[in-house]
Amino acid sequence: MTNSEVAGILRDIARLLEVKEDNPFRIRAYLRAAQNVEGLAQGLDGVLSEGRLREIPGIGKDLAEKIEEILSTGTCRYYKELLKEIPQGVLDVLEVPSVGPKTAKLFFERLGIDSLKSLEQAARAGRLKELPGVRQKTVENILKGLDLVRQGKDRMDLLTATSVAEGFVKALEQFPQARNISVAGSLRRMKETVRDIDILVASRDPEGVFTAFAGLPQVKTVLARGKTKASVLTREDIQVDLRVLGADAFGAALLYFTGSKDHNIKLRQLAIKKKYKINEYGLFDARGRRLACATEAQMYQKLGLDYIAPELREDAGEVEAAGRHRLPCLLERTAIKGDLHVHTDHSDGQDTVEVMARRAAALGYEYVCLTDHSVSLKVANGLDRRRLEKKIREIERVQRRLKGTRILLGSEVEIDSEGRIDYPVEILRRFDVVVAAIHSGFKQSKSQLTRRLLKACANKHVHIIAHPTGRLWKTRDAYELDLREVFRAARETNTALEINAHPYRLDLCDTAARQAKESGVRLAISTDSHAADHLDYMRFGVGLARRAWLKKEDVLNTLGTGELLKTIKK
Repeated sequence: MTNSEVAGILRDIARLLEVKEDNPFRIRAYLRAAQNVEGLAQGLDGVLSEGRLREIPGIGKDLAEKIEEILSTGTCRYYKELLKEIPQGVLDVLEVPSVGPKTAKLFFERLGIDSLKSLEQAARAGRLKELPGVRQKTVENILKGLDLVRQGKDRMDLLTATSVAEGFVKALEQFPQARNISVAGSLRRMKETVRDIDILVASRDPEGVFTAFAGLPQVKTVLARGKTKASVLTREDIQVDLRVLGADAFGAALLYFTGSKDHNIKLRQLAIKKKYKINEYGLFDARGRRLACATEAQMYQKLGLDYIAPELREDAGEVEAAGRHRLPCLLERTAIKGDLHVHTDHSDGQDTVEVMARRAAALGYEYVCLTDHSVSLKVANGLDRRRLEKKIREIERVQRRLKGTRILLGSEVEIDSEGRIDYPVEILRRFDVVVAAIHSGFKQSKSQLTRRLLKACANKHVHIIAHPTGRLWKTRDAYELDLREVFRAARETNTALEINAHPYRLDLCDTAARQAKESGVRLAISTDSHAADHLDYMRFGVGLARRAWLKKEDVLNTLGTGELLKTIKK
């Protein structure tokens, strides 16, 4: 079993215990274990074989035994006993935003609701309003939440899609008959969510490639198999489509199957104007002679266009800009000098100051800013003065041993319901970087939420607004804001807005980030890491920034340490 599958069972146990209103310390233990298992760089099978299960933070004797049982049988006795009391469907109901454990228990015990279907039926029939504390607004929120859950089941986040795709690519690279392997489709364009995965392979032996593909261990079911395409379902029910073609037409096929559909239509219209024909086999003149096919760059050149990066291919003006040689020089991952939003175990992170700092150093960063939560966010173990001083002392100790990477002292401070900032001025002055964020009051009016951010921007100690629209994959949509006003305030107060690279956030989104850039706002790409491995999420933030047409100079953390600290002063 994969680490994420084991973590899923541990997380389910925690949620079942929540429904039962069990001991909160036991619930937290299972949640922490799930988080730590999921964050492991090594597979649990390897950890088990080396006898190191109990070295994982939060894993004691009892949890180690359960994990070992899950690895050997696919489940555990304790989990099955809980499911006898509370059906699996209640866990599905708990996925709906605004339905908490107590509400799910009430729905199950009073109305027998044990599935998303029965929840929707009860909501639409008005039966939920018969229960204490359930009003019409509650029902409306539940129906909206059901839509979010459905969207989440139809699509997957970038982390999941990338992990699955890279597993297949790595496996296919072991077969000598497979060459020029590339991911295509919306994943190559770095869209925020992905429906299925497209992979292209150049080969003279399609049959051999398809046989190898179908026999991979991650494949559960072969859905279809033809002369040029095969489709499979993984063990996680993710569809992966493989196309095999000759090397001579690989560039044309990669261009076509990367899309988007609207981008391809625009290219087709341009080809028709030139009396050409374009398809997945190449670019042809009126007499059917193939003019280009080997590479994407060759295809674009023959159409009179500069090469268009995959992330821009959304018919958002990129074809016109390429024709006028006006495409931006897009941000590259190598231009990022550091991460400005990172958590440690001093608040709700998994790893220590030293582990996070050394991981940043291994990535070649010039700096990393450790921004643990501020005091009022109790749910995230926010730091009071005493614990903040302890963190500062630890940073100083680690910095003496760490050469080449500067550890910046930061904080993710809370923006309260009136726009006020956590910590008094004398504490705020001590931070190198202050990142301010909203973590509550998401259902306030558009005007009130906007005022909160405007007031935070106006605070001279706030340098960056984190995850500005508050969206969270499968949990909540972006809250309503007057983004034009937020962009104006950010520009006028020299406050950067964050592109949160966590695959469940990606906030600001690409369209809003492009609007921010065009409004003269500086963006900061940060990972919101809660474990050392999360620092690698920077790739998703850079992908989003490229979709937003961002250049190196648009991004705050492409600056070196000294220039960064000088630039953020207000």
